[in-house]
Amino acid sequence: ALELIHAAAVVHDDLIDDSALRHGRPTAHIALRGAVRRRPRSVAAARSLAMLVGDLLMGMAGQLFTTSGLPAAYLGRARPLWTVLGRELIAGECLEILRTGAEPDTAASLKVIRYKTAKYTVEQPLLIGGALAGAGGRLREGYSAYGLPLGEAFQLRDDLLGLFGDPGRTGKANADDVCGHRPTALLAETWRVAGDDDRDRLRALLGRRDLDEDGLNAVRDVMRRLKTPGLVEDMITARVAEALDALHELDMPSRAADALTLLANSATVRLS
Repeated sequence: ALELIHAAAVVHDDLIDDSALRHGRPTAHIALRGAVRRRPRSVAAARSLAMLVGDLLMGMAGQLFTTSGLPAAYLGRARPLWTVLGRELIAGECLEILRTGAEPDTAASLKVIRYKTAKYTVEQPLLIGGALAGAGGRLREGYSAYGLPLGEAFQLRDDLLGLFGDPGRTGKANADDVCGHRPTALLAETWRVAGDDDRDRLRALLGRRDLDEDGLNAVRDVMRRLKTPGLVEDMITARVAEALDALHELDMPSRAADALTLLANSATVRLS
């Protein structure tokens, strides 16, 4: 059920961002053009179909959750969290839409990250699992203290890979965040430390749908000169340390602690 929530979020996110690639393959709204290519307004029709595919996946996720076979009392404990997960995911997407194209701001970007990524990818799945297993309040608090900074670190890594990663590994186009003028923390940190000349240069490049490789390299050059990739790396390191510190405070079996430690490393030390 949670995997389908993630799949639905990917379909909707790619549609909102107008991304053409995901995992090296056409995104849903691009792939679906083939089904309607001979119809009027085929591009709009494909986008509408992709929106409905995402909605269908959300519905199927809920159905799998409620028909999983777990006792009704267990599902009753977790159902409110399931509702919160969906609400916070939508809130995060709304925040990103409202911040897209606005003057970059690190605090606002981190708020987008927390709701759009950290809560539904790490915190809420842990809380749902804990509720199903009857976790007490101390453990649930620990899951949030671990999950939120780790989820933020995951997205910060994604932002770096989105612009500086190898598209052959990431499966996504490098230009998406810049062309879309998205509210990434990487861009916000660059804006924060940039002088007037660099800000003017960025204004001329951000949000351009026709941005070529030279323009993309110009954005990278500004970021490298201002050392903002290193600033974001520091943010990742600090959040992973915060997550692991919270984990070490919890009284849990060593196998569980080892698995969550491995998750923290695999989520943030990656090339795709």
